[in-house]
Amino acid sequence: MTQTDVTENYEDVLRRIARAATEAGRRPEDVTLTAVTKTHEGAAILPLLEAGHRDFGENRVQEAQAKWPALRERFAGVTLRLIGPLQSNKASDAVALFDVIESVDREKIARVLGAEMEKQARRLPVYVQVNTGEEPQKAGVAPEDAVAFAARARDEHGLDVVGLMCIPPQDQPPAPHFALLWELAQEARLREVSMGMSGDYEAAVSLGATSVRVGSGLFGARPTGEG
Repeated sequence: MTQTDVTENYEDVLRRIARAATEAGRRPEDVTLTAVTKTHEGAAILPLLEAGHRDFGENRVQEAQAKWPALRERFAGVTLRLIGPLQSNKASDAVALFDVIESVDREKIARVLGAEMEKQARRLPVYVQVNTGEEPQKAGVAPEDAVAFAARARDEHGLDVVGLMCIPPQDQPPAPHFALLWELAQEARLREVSMGMSGDYEAAVSLGATSVRVGSGLFGARPTGEG
């Protein structure tokens, strides 16, 4: 995909977000576009950086370590989000590199992150990942446990829990899952809701998403079809 293609896709995604927000009676500026750059080299990311975009998501700590330090030397103000599962042995590297961690999905990770943030004196905002479809193969806390888990992560482990995140089942309509996540965030008194990807981000915006995670909609389809 050429630089022009990426730039045109970016402008189209921003227009779609703005339209969905406006139609839902929301302000477009209240929705953050997180560009998902997993599997993409620095050269592919440059068009977005040069266009002024500064919010990016990565799935793996090691991959992010390989490309983002150099990009950050060239472009100030980048917010880098960890949106994939985090292993406890990568917590130290994650706290050092990322600005936001969106995938706090179990007690052990909350405990390890809390200790590591205190050690590094970096109190990053985090999201609790909710397994809205209760899929056994997918990370995240069960919906009925989400509010209590978010409170424990904050009160017992010292985390700055700002929101909830979900990835709906691929074989189900996403809207009920988005609505559920938004309701859980309201119950937990959390202001941020990260939901919606390339195929459904407009629906997510209409149902209250404060950030959407778009990869293939910007950079083209990946071999895995994720996005």
